[in-house]
Amino acid sequence: MRAIDYFDRGHDRDPQRLAIIDTASGLKLTFAEVKELTERIAAALQRGGFRNQDLLGLYGPNDGMLLVVLLAMWRANGKWIPVNTRNAIEANAGYINYVRCQWMFYHSSKADEVAQLRALCPTLNHFVCLDQPMGDDPSLEQFMAGVSAADFVEPEIDAFGNMMDLVGIFPTGGTTGPSKGANVTNLGWGTMIETAADGMGGRTDSPVALVSAPITHAAGPIALSTLSLGATQVILPGFDAEDVLRTIAGYKVTHMYLPPTALYQLLASPEIGSHDYSSLKIFILVGSPCSPEKLRQAVEVFGPCMCQSYGQVECPMIVAWFPPEDVARFAKSAPEKLASCGKVTRSIKVALLDDDGRQVPLGEAGEICVRGVLVSDSYFEKPEETAEIRKFGWHHTGDVGKFDAEGYLYIVDRKKDMVVTGGFNVFTAEVEAAITELPQVRECCVFGIPHEKWGEQVHAVVVAEGIDEAAIIAHTKARLGGVKAPKSVAFIDSIPRTAAGKMDKKELRRPYWGGSDRMVN
Repeated sequence: MRAIDYFDRGHDRDPQRLAIIDTASGLKLTFAEVKELTERIAAALQRGGFRNQDLLGLYGPNDGMLLVVLLAMWRANGKWIPVNTRNAIEANAGYINYVRCQWMFYHSSKADEVAQLRALCPTLNHFVCLDQPMGDDPSLEQFMAGVSAADFVEPEIDAFGNMMDLVGIFPTGGTTGPSKGANVTNLGWGTMIETAADGMGGRTDSPVALVSAPITHAAGPIALSTLSLGATQVILPGFDAEDVLRTIAGYKVTHMYLPPTALYQLLASPEIGSHDYSSLKIFILVGSPCSPEKLRQAVEVFGPCMCQSYGQVECPMIVAWFPPEDVARFAKSAPEKLASCGKVTRSIKVALLDDDGRQVPLGEAGEICVRGVLVSDSYFEKPEETAEIRKFGWHHTGDVGKFDAEGYLYIVDRKKDMVVTGGFNVFTAEVEAAITELPQVRECCVFGIPHEKWGEQVHAVVVAEGIDEAAIIAHTKARLGGVKAPKSVAFIDSIPRTAAGKMDKKELRRPYWGGSDRMVN
């Protein structure tokens, strides 16, 4: 099925049920109203020259109409280009230019940043401002003027639901990172939605999903999964720990998801014991491994609703699933099991391989490699990179894991040079390249170290003279944005090397992780 078909499935459950509640603007829309709006916006897109499989990005803080536009784009059979507003403008422009995105819908609060993108991105030639006219850019209301849902022309659909059409070109890692986009098809996206909905569904007749992660790039997958269940989406302008806790109680939220770092902020909130969380059925942790102790505490606070899933952009979200029943049981009987990300789902096959493509023995660590329709089609216009990551007939995740005798999967390290901080992936080679632009820096090695709030923080070890930590951080922040800039810098005389002459990151990381065999958070 197509992405939009999953929204329509939720619509058909009860067209008069509320689909969207925007807590900031007060906007409330039923499924029937959202469907009509998506048809009007899709018709307006077609009138404006939007073609089959054109590309569209969203830019702004969370807003109910951003979600409506995303659904409308899929109704017109377009491709989504997730854009992270926390990235540096130059990084976002690099990705937009790489995929040659044509359309952008944005919020007026981001008009200055969009003006910069307009100047840097020659393929961006269609702009619509959601909430008001902005210069020559029409408001969404003006853009839709004069068209009705009846004007929408359904794109041609084959008997297989256009399964190989793309739903989007997604930047690997959830930030623009290196210029590499995963071509995600209806086949893979639908597999993800159905597998996720299967794990989350059947627990309540009145699902209410909380959306506090960014709709512009992170919240789409789970929002569409819960919409397919007929869930009302309660949208917050962004993540605020106290606001989230109050909203769970105030709206009787049943489904929500956050990265572990946001969970840590909830647990540390002074309001943590002040609200009723008994409505929660599913509280998914995604994006990075969760501290087992924090997960145990979360079960005590939020009840038997805590669960985890494991995936990545190239095989989204649901490679492994740790259901709430298992998490709650192990929190009492076997807390060491909470270091797991669950068992492999029925939608994919997983093997742990060594560098020669051989499966490692049970209990030993190997690279997590996957195979199945959940895997993305390819990297956009990067055949060599696609071939490299598909060696031995498997997709290589770059994560290192091990299975226990009961089939639970544990992530123990990352083969890729990547740091997950606050739910965002940072590719260390990009940070190293920015730091070594400084003439005072001779060598640089970047990796993740533990951080109470963000799970991991970006840390740099440098060989340099005549420069201090603040100058290195400021330079990198200006080049790459705050997420990717190191939060700390250590100075050493020389960087240790492996026998092959490569920087020995494992040796450098070891002191920060207390000798643990699990060097991820």
